[in-house]
Amino acid sequence: MTIARLLSPESWKRWLWSLIRLVLITGLSYVILYPILRKISTAIKDKTDLYSPIVVWIPEHFTMDNFRQAISIMDYWETLVNTFALAGTTTLLTAASSAVAGYAFARLKFRGSNLLFAGVVLTILVPPTTILIPIYMNLKDFSLMGLIPLLTGKTVNLLNTYWPFILTSVTANSLKAGLFIFIFRQFFRGIPREIEEAAYIDGAGVGATFARIMLPNAVPAIVTVLLFSFVWQWNDSFFTTTYLTSSKVMSTQLASLPYNLSFFLEGGVATNKDPFYQSMVQDTGILLAILPLIIIYLFVQRYFVESIERTGLVG
Repeated sequence: MTIARLLSPESWKRWLWSLIRLVLITGLSYVILYPILRKISTAIKDKTDLYSPIVVWIPEHFTMDNFRQAISIMDYWETLVNTFALAGTTTLLTAASSAVAGYAFARLKFRGSNLLFAGVVLTILVPPTTILIPIYMNLKDFSLMGLIPLLTGKTVNLLNTYWPFILTSVTANSLKAGLFIFIFRQFFRGIPREIEEAAYIDGAGVGATFARIMLPNAVPAIVTVLLFSFVWQWNDSFFTTTYLTSSKVMSTQLASLPYNLSFFLEGGVATNKDPFYQSMVQDTGILLAILPLIIIYLFVQRYFVESIERTGLVG
């Protein structure tokens, strides 16, 4: 009976599917972990190990000089504080504005709401490069629909400040905000209407119902949006390097790292620089940039997986 069960088609299908999942998980793990492990191996190598034919993964001369060089060149601790401040502020404001917009699209039907939501979906599909120039010019000569020049006589330059990120976050126009609005809308639509109707009967208004009833039930969606928004803002190099050209945040420091390496490591003489050693220190800088995200993920991975499952982003 046992042998017949093992040779049955259902058993073979089950074993085949397990094998396919093993191959897929192994391949994905390799793609994700290999670059990180490679950078860790490179970061702890001495400069002489770069030219040793016997050194591949494990260094012959273990050293932490690469970390010290990268920390000094990137002004790492100040950069870390600034990046946390920027990513944390935009994350909280984006989550709040996206939750309000998502609730409005899910429950408050008004004329043109479907067309407006189609515009939100369109922001997910359209590349941000298509609207970069008008946004840049608007922020460079910010007038708030003509009110600021009317009062002060001139426009305001918001570049190299945090204001572009604050304004876009408050208005739910920040990085990936369209996706966050969609997540909240889908989650709020799944909450039974009877809960809201009971609150309305008790005399609660729309704002009170949203704050006291809907938001406490939307914790999975909130956690998902907070984590996604924080990570994407932390890793963003497109908008950050465009709006903050002189501020010390991770994206700008990594973008200017090759120049700073040639200046600090080789005394500013570009013709005498060692490209292999510069690549080693640059990989160390990249590892330092992603290290806080790895540490955060180790602590919140359980909540993240549970939130993803409850929001319905995976089937």
